[in-house]
Amino acid sequence: MPTFDVTSEIDLQEVRNAVDQASREVATRFDFKDTGSSLELKEHEISLHAPTEDRLRALTQVLEEKLVRRQVSLKAVHYGKAEEASHGTVRQIASLSAGISSEKAKAINKKVKELGLKGVSSQTQGDQIRVSGKKRDDLQAVIAALKNDDFDIPLQFGNFRE
Repeated sequence: MPTFDVTSEIDLQEVRNAVDQASREVATRFDFKDTGSSLELKEHEISLHAPTEDRLRALTQVLEEKLVRRQVSLKAVHYGKAEEASHGTVRQIASLSAGISSEKAKAINKKVKELGLKGVSSQTQGDQIRVSGKKRDDLQAVIAALKNDDFDIPLQFGNFRE
């Protein structure tokens, strides 16, 4: 019986490269010179630090450009509230989320059931979902339907087996 897995992962090496590129660009760009703007990656979050809210928005834009260029989905980045820091500066935390939460897993399983394809079933296995069916074409229809629907997380489809 053919199966495949639905996962939500991010490549932390690509995120690290994007943050490094953004930091270098901030250090050399004329509009960021001597402003004290910075980016820092810690485990699964990126710390943004800027003197004003406008500089923070520009810093966020530079970071997002670099993430997109490195094929890291922006759906995996969730920005916290901008908060006041020392000396009148502004700080914001961008958290990186990987894995499928239980609510998202329920929504994906519900979507698979709503398709009404005969012989297709899905089950949650930790932070991924295994979809199985009798026909390969049905599974490809499930993949197409999940790609069209927006679950606010990046989805990858892998481990396709006959």
